[in-house]
Amino acid sequence: MSNTAASPEHSIDQHPRTDRTGVVLAALLACQLMIILDVTVMNVALPRIRSDLHFSATGLSWVMDAYTLVFGGLLLLGGRAGDLFGRRRIFMAGIAVFTLASLLGGLAPMAGWLIAARVAQGIGAAMAGPNALALLTALFTDPQARMRALALYSGMAGAGFAIGLLVGGLLTQWLTWRSVLFINVPLGTGALVALRWLPRIPRQPGRLDIPGAITATAGVAAVVYGFIRAAAQGWDDGITLTALIGGAVVVIAFLFVERRADQPLLPLALFADRNRAAAYMNVFVGYMGSMSMFFFLTLYMQDVRGMGPLATGLAFLPTAVLMFALIRVIPRALQRFGPRAVTMAGSLFLVAGLALPTQLSTDTPYFPTIFAVAALMGCGTGLALMPLSVIIMANVPPQLAGMAGGTLQTLQQTGSAVGLAALVTVFGAAGRNASGSPERMLVHGITAAFAVAAVMGALTLLGTLAFRRPENTAETGVN
Repeated sequence: MSNTAASPEHSIDQHPRTDRTGVVLAALLACQLMIILDVTVMNVALPRIRSDLHFSATGLSWVMDAYTLVFGGLLLLGGRAGDLFGRRRIFMAGIAVFTLASLLGGLAPMAGWLIAARVAQGIGAAMAGPNALALLTALFTDPQARMRALALYSGMAGAGFAIGLLVGGLLTQWLTWRSVLFINVPLGTGALVALRWLPRIPRQPGRLDIPGAITATAGVAAVVYGFIRAAAQGWDDGITLTALIGGAVVVIAFLFVERRADQPLLPLALFADRNRAAAYMNVFVGYMGSMSMFFFLTLYMQDVRGMGPLATGLAFLPTAVLMFALIRVIPRALQRFGPRAVTMAGSLFLVAGLALPTQLSTDTPYFPTIFAVAALMGCGTGLALMPLSVIIMANVPPQLAGMAGGTLQTLQQTGSAVGLAALVTVFGAAGRNASGSPERMLVHGITAAFAVAAVMGALTLLGTLAFRRPENTAETGVN
């Protein structure tokens, strides 16, 4: 652990912490699960939302896209705001906004109301998400305890995607689509009550980088929107190209602004550490391929195999179970084998899990093929992606913790959006070129998409080669 992390100016207020650390950790993890659940929990409810609120086919996509766009676009700003204005304050305000927006969304009488609520949820999530990571690094100063806490956080984040489909299926089939939003109200309220024991962390001296904030938010939001639109309208759509090119130009301008800024929104020193830079790269390419599994397997099970929302959610249970099981393994594995061996093993599982669905047919049973895919992806994402949060956050300087967490989650969101847009394009082109029944065309498109996703997953192997074994326990707790 660096001296900076232990210095008085960066220490946390100790008095509320006595024997409440476990309560605070549980509340932080519950908040993270709540935020991640909302990325996927709405998926299985979309048909009933469309029927109840009379969405158009194109308008329905904004139930998901509004949240993704705002969440991804504001993460960097949310992380830096926590560094400057108080992580506890920004985090709790974000959870309050998210919880209230969930209540209003569940009460939505019309389509526009629900979209506005999803935008507000994205704002709250962008305030809370990166600051949860920063608070964990401040709360757990012992390297071993920090590794365990970060592993729990990563497991909650990864398994949340699979759990979201299961919870969405349960609530939609047994209750109403509105319950997938209402469930956040008791979770968020309970977490806010528990978080009164959250230690206060002194603000970092400095000021907000306004040019950086504007260019980062505009650039990332434009790029995410461009890829979201590409998935629906194609790559030759004029608005898509304008958003992608314009967003890329603004992101490049942001990097130039940051190089010259006295107090940058994104300190480029974050990428000076070799392991952290490689981990950031693998976050992006790993989420490009892995998150598509949920989308295309859901499409296959519901539209080809005719499975209902609940059965579809249960099909992903092996993924969630294995990811949670690996939470206890990862800290010890990183200590014993180092980040390269652990993440390389995970990348091999990940590639296998993405390659196996290329063998799907119109009558492939759940067991053993789809079960094996869910299990391989649980091991793959667990070993390849979950350790990355530990590697990124374990030795980050306290004054950069919010930004490090914001960058991590921004890359998760943009990687998912970029990967899904590219794979939906592959899916559409392959399906149109296939012949036979609609189910055969769907399967042809899905298998083609998984073939490309496997290549994306293989890119994580390049990142693992860059990892080196830390020389001291301060970096990742490795002896």
